[in-house]
Amino acid sequence: MRKIAPWVIVLASVCSFLLTSSVVPLDKMGLSKTAYAQQGWKSEFNELCGRSQDADALTADELKNLIDRCDKLKPNIEKLDETERKVFLKRLQMCRDLFAFMLDTKGKNKP
Repeated sequence: MRKIAPWVIVLASVCSFLLTSSVVPLDKMGLSKTAYAQQGWKSEFNELCGRSQDADALTADELKNLIDRCDKLKPNIEKLDETERKVFLKRLQMCRDLFAFMLDTKGKNKP
C-alpha cells in the first residue's frame, strides 16, 4: 500500500469541510423553490467536490472525467452574482486542483 503525504489528507479534509460547512437553508438565502430549481449546477457541484474525499482511490480515467466535469461546470458558476461566484469558483478550483494533483501523482507512480 502506498503512503499518502499528510498534506494531501489535510487538503482533502479542507475540501470536505468547505462542502459541509456552507449549507444554508433556502429561506435564509431568500431563494424560492423556483430559484433553487434554476440552480441545477449545485447538484453537479456537490457531486464533484464530494468525490474529493476519496480522490486517492479513484482511477486515472475517473480523475480525468472529474477534471473535465469541473471545467464544464465553471461557466455556469461564472454567471452568478459576485459573492457567490467568488466562493463557488474558489471551491471548484480547489477540488479540480486536488483531482489534477492526484492524477499527476498516479502518473508519476507508474513503473
